[in-house]
Parts: sequence; structure tokens; C-alpha cells
Amino acid sequence: MPLTENRFNLVDEPWIPVAGHGLVSLADIFSKPELPSLGGNPIQKIALLKLVLAIAQSAYTPKDDEDWKQLGSEGMAEKCLKYLNDKKDLFWLYGEKPFLQMPAIISTIKGDAKEKNKEPKIIGNGDFPNLSNENNTILLQSEAKNSMSDAEKALFILTLMSFALAGKQCHCNHKKPAIVGPSLGRVCYLHSFLTGKNIHETLYLNLFSLEALYKFRFFEEGLGIPPWEEMPNSSECVIAKKLKKSYLGTLVSMCRFVLLRDDGIFMMEGLQYKNHKEGWIELSIAVNSTGKDIKVLRANIVKKPWRELTSLMSFISGRGLFDCPQIAHALNNAKKHSCKTIQIWSGGLAVSGDSFGQKVSGTDDFVESEVKLQVSVLGIPWFVNLEQEMEQLDRLVWSLKSSVYKANKSDVKDSNQRDKRANAISENAEALFWQLCERKFQNLVDACASKKSDEELKKLRKTFAGFVNKAYDTYCPKDTARQLDAWAANKPKLARYLIKTMEGAI
Repeated sequence: MPLTENRFNLVDEPWIPVAGHGLVSLADIFSKPELPSLGGNPIQKIALLKLVLAIAQSAYTPKDDEDWKQLGSEGMAEKCLKYLNDKKDLFWLYGEKPFLQMPAIISTIKGDAKEKNKEPKIIGNGDFPNLSNENNTILLQSEAKNSMSDAEKALFILTLMSFALAGKQCHCNHKKPAIVGPSLGRVCYLHSFLTGKNIHETLYLNLFSLEALYKFRFFEEGLGIPPWEEMPNSSECVIAKKLKKSYLGTLVSMCRFVLLRDDGIFMMEGLQYKNHKEGWIELSIAVNSTGKDIKVLRANIVKKPWRELTSLMSFISGRGLFDCPQIAHALNNAKKHSCKTIQIWSGGLAVSGDSFGQKVSGTDDFVESEVKLQVSVLGIPWFVNLEQEMEQLDRLVWSLKSSVYKANKSDVKDSNQRDKRANAISENAEALFWQLCERKFQNLVDACASKKSDEELKKLRKTFAGFVNKAYDTYCPKDTARQLDAWAANKPKLARYLIKTMEGAI
């Protein structure tokens, strides 16, 4: 298929996964207000949300709050449809100017004397933003990858631009691993967005005005120009430098230069972005700049995102350590828009890394959670209640781990590996406890805002205390006399936790 033939236009072709609706096109996203939420895995959701938000910001960025109010979600959707119609030629997946691709890299790759593999590389399963290892051994026919559809390739390229794993999978990369994508980072950033009742409302609530963007001085180029309108021709050209310093260049990053060819892809390292320690962040990342070292919330397999809600919402109390500009701004918009309910969605990808790069292995996986909130109750009383209850749960799990550790340590007569074994079992008990708590977290969030909060929180404390006992009994057997003695001697003491006062003190 000649490179110059325009084919598979992202405006018209279905390629975007939507919950409960399958694949839709970009035009569908802005013409069908009934579409509820974006689908795919967590990093695909983030990349897609950032793309459609970038389209909305490119179509029309309000001057200020008043302009935003006048625009409305319907006005936003209309302007986006007009923009897509006017710029449709910039959204071909294949052609002379393929979307977010750079045909010129072929000559660089083919002309590199050190580049042994001058053929396109296999994409892999497409779920993770990396390429298949060339030395993978296929044992079963089911492990062989079938050709990807054009829809899958489009989603892969979009996700790759922000979430590429660090490593040596690029062409023309002989000495050091290519740098990690800015949305993933070496520490695996956790991203958070406020979501509404449908995709239109979600985009409208997360839309920034020019006045609001001006506050973020690290966007030296302000709003900027989206990369599909002005593609860089190298990592150090004028366009590339402006992209890295603009808001639109953050929403749709260009950390890899790529070109689809046949069933594979040519890929080179693209723009190198700064990280949070160097003063550059994405607005959906929560940052703590109060200490000597800048900290961020990470995608953590052990500590699921719902447990970070108090950190994300700490700006309510005025004494928060973490700041997530995207959540704070969108919540302010939700109040102005008179939203009754919203959701806080958080997600990311946890990967392993070393000096050679990054990979998904062992317990690495995607993480995501969504919590529903009543906008009218999001004040200091609600936040203080939730913060206190989460602090008590942290104390409760510490008591559980200590009890499980002691019970399993005293149960083993032989001291060899005793401490290591007891530690591992206590961590398993903690994991089970938080897994059980996750099912009741929405109830806890709602109870903290209830007029009968004290009464409802007392009931929930009994439930959480029951989870402690369940985790303890699961990992502290009492089948033998020795086990029974250890179980009875170290059983967690929960009486103080169950005494709930109006002040939340124990």
C-alpha cells in the first residue's frame, strides 16, 4: 500500500472504545451526547481523554470563566465537530501526512550503518506501550500475535506517544535506552480526572480557559498548537521546543517518532520531556512540593488509587500537601455548572525498571478506581470526617499486621526464616483487608457526608473491624494446640476502634 494513499480517517472510522458502545469515531464522540465514558485499559483511557480534550481546546479555548459558562457543553461539542470537519485531512492514519507519524524517519533508519534490523518491528499485543521482544519464544500457537486492526494500531500509537516504556526497542538506538514517556515516568505516575454523567460533560468540566492556563508558568508557550497541525521534524527543531513548553504539547506528547508500515512499525526516540523533579508536570498528576524533594502520587499495585482520595481532595481543607490541578479546576467548574454528582477517576500503569529500561513483569499491572461524590457536600466537614476515618483504617491495618506477624512468628519453633515468613504472611493479611475495604469505600465516602454521619460511621466501623477479624483468621490458623495458643494470644484488640465519637477520636 503506497504511503501517499490516504486511508482510515480517525474522524469517521470507529477506533475509540466506549463503555457499553464498542468502537466509535472522533465525530461520534462529539455528536452523540449519550456516550457515557471512554473505554480501554487505564492508560488508553488517559491517552484518549487527553486527545479529545486537546481537540476541544484546539477547537475553542474560552478566554475566562464567563466565556466558559457561555460556551456550555453543547457549544463545545458543536465547535469540536466543526474543527474536525475543517481539519479532517490531518487525521488520516495512513497517507502523505499520517496522524502523529513521521515518514521521514525511514531514510534515517535505512541510512544508519549500525542499524541491523531495518524492517518494521512487531507491535505486540497492543495493550502495553512497547514492542515485542525479538527473542521471545513462542511455545503455543495461541501465543502468536495476529495482525492488528487499524483501530488497534491507532490506539497503540496514541498511547505510545505519552506512555512509551523506557528501553532499547527503538531503531537507531545503540548506546542507551530511549527515555520513558512523560505520562508514565520512571516512577509510574498516577493520573486523576473528574468525570461527569457523559463524555461531553467530562470534557466540558476539564476544559481550561486561557486565564486559568496562564497560572501554570511552566507552560511557557501557553496553549500552543497541537502536534497534528504542526509536526516537528526533529527532536530539537523550533516546533519541538515549543511543543514541550505548551499545554497542547502536554496533552498529546511526542516522545516517539513513528511510522506504521505493513503489520509493524518504525520507531525512533522523539521529544525528551522534563520530569516532576525538573519542574514539569501534567495537570492530572498530584504533586507535593512542600518538602525538600518533590513527591508525586504513583500507580501502586499494593495501594490502590481509591486510598489516595484524601490526598487528591486535600485542597478542600486548605492545608493539603498534594496538589492535583486537574481535579481542583474541574471541581470548581462542576460547582459553577451546578452538577449534582461527579466521579473522581484515577488510574495508571505500574512497571518494573532498571538501567536497561522498563518492562511489565511479575505483579506489575494496571490500576484504576472511581469514586462517586455529591458536589453539594464537598466541604470541610465531609473532608475532615473522611480523613479521620482513613487515618483510623491505617492504624487498624497496622494493628492487624502486627498481630498476624506475632501469631505466625510464635507458631514456628524453628527460628530459620521465621521472621521472613511472618512478614510475608502479614503483608498478605494486609492485602486481603484492603481488598475487603474497597467494597465498602463508597459507603464510607457517603457516610462522611450524611446528616447521620456519626451513626452510620459506627456501623461501618463494625464492618471494617469484621474485615480485620476475617483477615486475621484467614492467615492465622488454629488447627494445632500451638497455633491456637498463638491465635488467642495475639488476636487484634478492636474495642477502642469501635468507640466512635462525634470528634472521630479514639
